Amino acid sequence: MKYNNAEMFPEIKTERLLIRPFKEDDLEDLYGIYMDEKTCRYLLHDAWNKDNKHQHFQKILNNDSLSEKGKLNLACVKDDKVIGNISIMKTDMKDTLEIGYVFDPACRGLSYSDEALKAVIAYLFRECGVHRIFANMDARNSASAALCERLGMRKEAHFIKDYWNKGEWTDSCIYAVLADEFCKTDHLS
Repeated sequence: MKYNNAEMFPEIKTERLLIRPFKEDDLEDLYGIYMDEKTCRYLLHDAWNKDNKHQHFQKILNNDSLSEKGKLNLACVKDDKVIGNISIMKTDMKDTLEIGYVFDPACRGLSYSDEALKAVIAYLFRECGVHRIFANMDARNSASAALCERLGMRKEAHFIKDYWNKGEWTDSCIYAVLADEFCKTDHLS
């Protein structure tokens, strides 16, 4: 992978969005997203509250590079307001990344998530030499699955009750795309 961990991940500008590492003053915007119980239903953590928001946000700020065991969180910004969080994690497999995302429910139906993820995935494939990107999600999260499909990702697996989360066994699904598949589509034009 060509990405140098010592360098700051660059800002990515799309037609309507700015995608960049998080800053200290992004806390309240992100809290507005993660305080929603419905938004956090399929995530590995509960909704944030006023007592733990600083602790959760500090973890996001600390996830600022694609180190071997690290995670990179990127803010998706529209008109100076954070409307989403994209997480990128290295895996044990060569040139393979896992991607996760959460967007403000107020932005549903406006295609901001499609625009942001398309730009980040294109950057990772084109500039960083990534071979494969996958998303692992709760199988009940049909909106996330539909987003992956719009991005040209294919469903590779559906695991039955393989993950214990929030007091219950849940199914999970894996969606993935290879660099050469993504590059053959109009995603890189």
